[in-house]
Amino acid sequence: MANRVAHAFDMLADPTRRAILERVGREPAAVGEIAAGLPVSRPAVSQHLKLLKEAGLVTETAAGTRRIYRIDPRGLGAMRDWLDQFWRANLDSFAAFADAQAKKEKE
Repeated sequence: MANRVAHAFDMLADPTRRAILERVGREPAAVGEIAAGLPVSRPAVSQHLKLLKEAGLVTETAAGTRRIYRIDPRGLGAMRDWLDQFWRANLDSFAAFADAQAKKEKE
């Protein structure tokens, strides 16, 4: 699991891939629609989508002759789970600090 999450984060280090993920996150779309307005060619967008798919961040479905790309919630969920471990640890630390402060104030 950790390797897959690390790979997903690595894929998002590229600003073009992040922009592509944001676009399909707003609305599922075909390559041509995703490429519109991006500073890269349509074949480059296809290559980025291939990498995002391999990282488990997008899925594709056939719609006639077009492929429609959308967010893969499983990939984002794995990334969120990984990040949540830090959130939980920080909340636990804060709770312990707040309890200690409250105890000091009572004394």
